Formats: sequence, C-alpha cells, structure tokens
Amino acid sequence: MPKVQVINMNGENISEVELNEEIFDIEVNEHAVYLVVKNILANKRQGTKSAKTRSEVRGGGRKPWRQKGTGRARQGSIRSPQFRGGGVVFAPKPRDFSYTTPKKVRRLALKSVLTSKLRDGEIIVLDNIKFDELKTKNFQKMLNAIGADKKALVVTAENDKDVVRAGANIANVQISEARNINVYDLLKYNSLVITQDALKVVEEVFN
Repeated sequence: MPKVQVINMNGENISEVELNEEIFDIEVNEHAVYLVVKNILANKRQGTKSAKTRSEVRGGGRKPWRQKGTGRARQGSIRSPQFRGGGVVFAPKPRDFSYTTPKKVRRLALKSVLTSKLRDGEIIVLDNIKFDELKTKNFQKMLNAIGADKKALVVTAENDKDVVRAGANIANVQISEARNINVYDLLKYNSLVITQDALKVVEEVFN
C-alpha cells in the first residue's frame, strides 16, 4: 500500500498516511486519460462561430446577366460563393460540442493521473490549511515552504472561502473542492496540494 508524508504549512513532516492502492497504485491507462481530456476540452468550447450562407447574405436577388449570349458562365446571383461578398459554402453555425464520456472511463482516467502524480512525487499532503491573517503573502509563503511555488492545484475538503480569497491573486495557482477535481486540472498543474480531509473525500468518491 503506497504511503506519503503529511506535512504542515511550514514544510515540516508530521506523520505518514497510507493511500488506497485501488486509487493511487493502479496500472496507468494513458488512452483513458486522453479520452477524458479530449471530452473536457470539447465541453469547454463555446460553439458560437457563425458565417452566412448564400441565402442569408444581403442582396443578389437579380440575375447579374442573361443566361445565354454573353460568353460568360451562367450565374443566378452575385451572392453565390464564387463572388466577392458572396455566401460561404457549408458555413459554420452555432453548435454544441459537448458530449459525455462513460463513468468508468472517467474514474479510470482520474485514478491513472493520481497514480502518476504520486509516482512522480507531485502530491503534497497537508495536515491543514489555516491562516492567522488572511493575506495573499501568507498563502505564497506556505507554497514556498512546502515546495509548490510553481504551478499548483490546491484541493480542500469543502469550499473554503478564506483559502480561495487568500490564493485568488496568485498566478498559476488554482483552488478547488475535492469533489470537483478533474483530469485536465491535475495534468495542467505541476503540484497537487491536498489536505488530509480532502484526501478522505477523494477516497470516498471512489467507494
């Protein structure tokens, strides 16, 4: 069963915690991770692109020249796609790009990323996050002390408004609730900083 050190906000080792091997010690499935990341990015797309077809472009109601006798190709409208200012062939229209990945694939991908993070030493378990004075510099000081001063995903058990407020203005830091973590965010950030309580919530989600 994999183990990880629990540290305090000063970076000092306090204890050791055992992790669920069914979540943090599985065979990494890269294809499942790829499928879920692709799904998340597709769901983020706005799908608001739009262009006009020949039926929507203003003007062009009159036939530009007679059908025969001019020596030119026959044309019915100056708003046809081949004309400057004409409509677009197969013009893009607003659409919904979102779709759903099977739950088993999503769970497998999340387990795979968590396993990979643990093996690469990118998981930092904190006993608690509590500030005497709610300031951004105190949050940054904590990140420096625990070695998560680059890109960090900070995970708490519940929506802690104080923690969110303290870390809101720090670049490359995202604060998330344990139940809301996803594969894309885990891959996007170098370090996963998670409290002991949040770790229990994550393990409960998979039970």
